[in-house]
Amino acid sequence: MPESYDVLLRDGGIAHVRPLRPGDRHALHELVDRSSERSAYLRFFTGGRNTAHFYMDRITGEAYRGHALVATMRDRLVAVAEYIPIEDGSADLAILLDDAVHGHGLGTLLLEHVAIDAADHGVRELVADVLTENRPMINVLRDLGLDTTQRLDGGTLHIAISAQPTPRLRAGVEARDHEAERASLARVLEPRSVAVIGASRDSSGVGHRVLRNLIDGGFTGPIYPVNPNATEVAGLACHPNVGAIPGEVDLAVIAVPAKYVFEVAHECAAAGVAGLVVLTSGFAESGLHDAETDLLTICRTAGMRLVGPNCLGVVNTAARLNASFLPGSPAAGRVALMSQSGAVGAALLDELSVSSFVSVGNKADVSGNDLLEYWEDDEHTDVIALYLESFGNPRKFARIARRVAAKKPILLVKSGRSGAGDRAVRSHTAAAATPDVAVDALARACGVIRLDSVRDLLDTARLLACQPLPKGRRVAIVGNSGGPGAMVADACERHGLLVPELPAGVLRARAAASVGNPVDLTAEATAAEIGAAVEALVVSPDVDVVVIVYTPPFGSGLDDTRQAIAEATRHTKKTVLACVVGHDGLIDGRIPSYAFPEQAIEALGHVVGYAEWRERPAGQEAKPPAVDTAAARALVGEELAAHADGCWLSPAAAARLLGFYGVRLVESVTVADPDAAAEAAGRVGLPVVLKVTGPVHKSDVGGVRLDLRTAEEVRQAYRDMSRRIGADMTGAVIQRMLPGGVEIIMGGVNYPSFGPLIMAGMGGVTAELLADRAFRVPPITDPADMLGELRCAPLLYGYRGSPPVDVAALADQLVRVGRLLEDLPEVAELDLNPVIVTSEGAVTVDARIRIAPCRPPTSPLLRHLR
Repeated sequence: MPESYDVLLRDGGIAHVRPLRPGDRHALHELVDRSSERSAYLRFFTGGRNTAHFYMDRITGEAYRGHALVATMRDRLVAVAEYIPIEDGSADLAILLDDAVHGHGLGTLLLEHVAIDAADHGVRELVADVLTENRPMINVLRDLGLDTTQRLDGGTLHIAISAQPTPRLRAGVEARDHEAERASLARVLEPRSVAVIGASRDSSGVGHRVLRNLIDGGFTGPIYPVNPNATEVAGLACHPNVGAIPGEVDLAVIAVPAKYVFEVAHECAAAGVAGLVVLTSGFAESGLHDAETDLLTICRTAGMRLVGPNCLGVVNTAARLNASFLPGSPAAGRVALMSQSGAVGAALLDELSVSSFVSVGNKADVSGNDLLEYWEDDEHTDVIALYLESFGNPRKFARIARRVAAKKPILLVKSGRSGAGDRAVRSHTAAAATPDVAVDALARACGVIRLDSVRDLLDTARLLACQPLPKGRRVAIVGNSGGPGAMVADACERHGLLVPELPAGVLRARAAASVGNPVDLTAEATAAEIGAAVEALVVSPDVDVVVIVYTPPFGSGLDDTRQAIAEATRHTKKTVLACVVGHDGLIDGRIPSYAFPEQAIEALGHVVGYAEWRERPAGQEAKPPAVDTAAARALVGEELAAHADGCWLSPAAAARLLGFYGVRLVESVTVADPDAAAEAAGRVGLPVVLKVTGPVHKSDVGGVRLDLRTAEEVRQAYRDMSRRIGADMTGAVIQRMLPGGVEIIMGGVNYPSFGPLIMAGMGGVTAELLADRAFRVPPITDPADMLGELRCAPLLYGYRGSPPVDVAALADQLVRVGRLLEDLPEVAELDLNPVIVTSEGAVTVDARIRIAPCRPPTSPLLRHLR
């Protein structure tokens, strides 16, 4: 659990949570003084405030053995929650809230966090004694999501709460977090009033342009220009500071020089502003990270959300809000857009119609995760598009995006595909599993459509915003030009789309060059003939998607052909798109049209894949039996105690760790000289394999000798290997020679921010040469599908007379490796290469594991702002 953190409340407010400190005694007494006698009675029973004051002295004294969290709002302590361990894994639970914050969800949040902390400290059961008349507290404990039992004793209800997380708790935490996120952004994206601070009289100034956009966009609420040097700007009365504004201000847009931003932020805090959009640059993007942190602290302390700094502003077309300095007003549409780059965002808005747009700039506070929560329920948004330069909290992104993508498509362009990461790696898996590969795997796991370019985003967003999702992969192609039609068919094949033969009689073309698929109606085809063909195809049960290819100006011309397409598709519920060569746009405002065939099918391929993901049942995490997590953590702890900076585990330690997770390894004996090698060979049974310990890529240095059949062969092989490798050889292992099978590589890495990433691929000495790999973010719910993605997959099922191998055993080992990496974030790199798979099972021949110290990941159940 973090030492201290900020949290969102049900109404969108912000509180700060931290452990209780002895210095909180005075603030706790003030909390008691602010509490009503009724509140003190319900919490402390008899004695009321006097008992409460005595208790506050006790919990801040040296003898206190409990665990307590306090919450502050606007620097005032408003709540304390605690548990005190008693015996047999039980602990007493209690909470006191300021009367002023009842109903904001703070009590529920603190109880969640106390329960998480208690479970982390080995508490199995929390016990609360509640007066039967205290119905609000009883309801909170009942609705928390933890398993409870109750026993009535006179007027007191004895409630025992299991500290073990449950699916109900997870669902409740997710729902409560979603409600709070939406409430916190509602007053930023749906404000009742807006102040523009730095509203210059100079029409070229940023503040003036924001003010002008608000006025010209028709914002219906009060607009307050703030400028101490003017009495009127753009026809509106001007105020010297935000505190002088007569009404409440929901949103303040700050367009003043950086040196004045802190002063203005403090003024906004004092005035009770709900959210800031800071357009000003000169913060973290200029290396001034501390300044940005200070700005965020001002906002969090005052309960204000912060967009930016260094951003273009925010737009909500449904609310007629254009609080940006964009050159014009974006067109209204069904796509919500977030961009970390102002330039990219402005370029996208030139071609995209949006429901809302948020330029997050430096992303000091409001991020893509927050906006996903808001847009999930936004009735004006059908598609969400994100341009990111960095992930702030990718684990939380995955949890939110998986839920949101089940309702609305999420498009992602993430810059920075190049580069192999910022840490040195030595294993096959870590070299392949780059941070960008992690982004791909993350997007795939949660149904996000990752795109390579802004152009791809525009093309795919247009299709998703205007057309229903395809019901399948069968594509019918019809048009007036054979060449572009063939290019569409080729592109379909590259993207795994089907171009089936059309049943006889579907079309009755007058003079088509081809009535197969693609259907070439020839350049002379009139608009009416193209329309008739399209009309026939959209009602065919043998087609899921219709792609219309038209090359102007042939036939009836561009305008008439567009009109015919519009009429032919007006009542269909089938997916329809067009390639009008040389022309991007929309036909009739609902049929996406692409200038080139590749554009159209690239977008269609993404959309079909997403539609299939939506229809696929959610995978269930496989729970491998015989896992000893406690023993594994103890081993890792011992190794890190001996190697504070981390280390590669010895073969014996690696084998023990894998054994705790049921990963099968071939029997290995560590040896240090030729005679020990010969003795070990006799023990495991000849023939044997001799492998060097030390270098990772053993084959590259001559560190592997196979099929040694006598003790003397073993001795000589050890001597030769030692002479060739020299001081880098730290010893060797002897293994029994296994029968031949399919060689697979399996492994993973743990990134501090992304978490674990699992890889499977073609193994052995060809692992890097062939680069045949598949990646997943655990938990692994589809091991068979993951293995099926490999080009070498036919080898597993019997290829050209070879026997099939035990794929189920291989899949089981994959699930176990995923579980290990999830449980042990200290395992930085893990390489199992090769895993030899036969009809008898899957056995790891060589294992390399690197551990490194790391901070334990925060529980996903702990609601907090990053």
